[in-house]
Amino acid sequence: MAYDFKFPDVGEGIHEGKIVKWLVKEGEEIKADAALAEVETDKAVVEIPSPKAGKIVKLFHKEGETIKVGEVLVSIEEAGSTGGQSAGAKESTGVVGALEIGAGSVLKAPSLAQSGAIFVSGAKPELPTAAAPMVTTQTQANPPAAMPIQPVPAQTPPPQTAPSSSGIKISKKYDLFGYVDRVKYDGLRKIVGDHMVKSVFTIPHVTHTDLADVTRLFKIREREKKIAEKKGIKLSFLPFIIKAVVAGLKEHPYLNATLDEQNGEIILKKYFNIGIAVDTEFGLMVPVIKGADKKSILEIAKEIADLAEKARARKLNAMDMKGGTFTITNIGSTGGGWFATPVINYPEAAILATGMIQDMAVPRKGKVAIRKILPLSLAFDHRVFDGAEGARFVNTLKAHLEDPDLFLLEGL
Repeated sequence: MAYDFKFPDVGEGIHEGKIVKWLVKEGEEIKADAALAEVETDKAVVEIPSPKAGKIVKLFHKEGETIKVGEVLVSIEEAGSTGGQSAGAKESTGVVGALEIGAGSVLKAPSLAQSGAIFVSGAKPELPTAAAPMVTTQTQANPPAAMPIQPVPAQTPPPQTAPSSSGIKISKKYDLFGYVDRVKYDGLRKIVGDHMVKSVFTIPHVTHTDLADVTRLFKIREREKKIAEKKGIKLSFLPFIIKAVVAGLKEHPYLNATLDEQNGEIILKKYFNIGIAVDTEFGLMVPVIKGADKKSILEIAKEIADLAEKARARKLNAMDMKGGTFTITNIGSTGGGWFATPVINYPEAAILATGMIQDMAVPRKGKVAIRKILPLSLAFDHRVFDGAEGARFVNTLKAHLEDPDLFLLEGL
């Protein structure tokens, strides 16, 4: 009898994952603890090890599909067993042919093309009408059945199909105004989206904006980045901003906090772990600089580069993205010149968005001077602290960005 291995609870409240890559094939002999698949959760891409040694009888999901905790991942014929059909996999015959039923899974139907459905197309794209043509399919176990489908524009392939609770789902390749493409909303994009929805619907967001004159910091960075390059380190403005943020968090601890609604407590964190939003082709990831208050500018710069590279290569592990107390998102790196309303990285209390440094004409000692100006946008949880405290934090942040000598005086 084959052993049905179900997708396990990997902790952190995770209920599902997306199969990124199978590492085994049906019919392959494996050892216990051999990696079966790479599965993407809301924390990281993890490898799932096999609990048994034996032969892979069946893979129950395809790459790109989502699997829920408790659903069968694979069937394994254990070494030394006599084989036999898996208890979790059966066959049934329906109107479109054989349907596979996995334990805890849904019916998976073949495509319309395989079912023998006939597609009708007109001379030119027509809007769907109530008088849609009919197609029929038949099996030995069932009398002829009829199912309406929508007309398809001429010289276009049949629409893609997907199983649903009611049978076959038809996805049109056009809407009322023209042709469209359909892109899967899943994986990391959906995980980030769900997280943002939870943040917005849980936290009353307030955004405070200001401008920092970073002319002196700009000159210091230009000078120091040459020294950093000799050490193989790319020095951006972000390490300086992180240090300025830490200074602000030390003076204003309510920004370095989370709200425990269940116990009615505001938890003030006495450590400073700064998350940095990284834009990747897979979606937004937020690795965390741990103990930023104890690291130098160059150490932070190197860690930023390392974490960003791991994020873009999808090599971040769960611990790389855990433990954040405050997040920074740099919209200036993508050409965002001014302000933003960033979504707080729940359950943190605040997030800072930095714009692009720009040359601006500003009054200075009775004259007009061209200065390097950095836009700042602070979004915060109004339940944890009020607007005045948010403004005071930004003032402390500005003071350190405008006078970098404060880093040295305060031992940052």
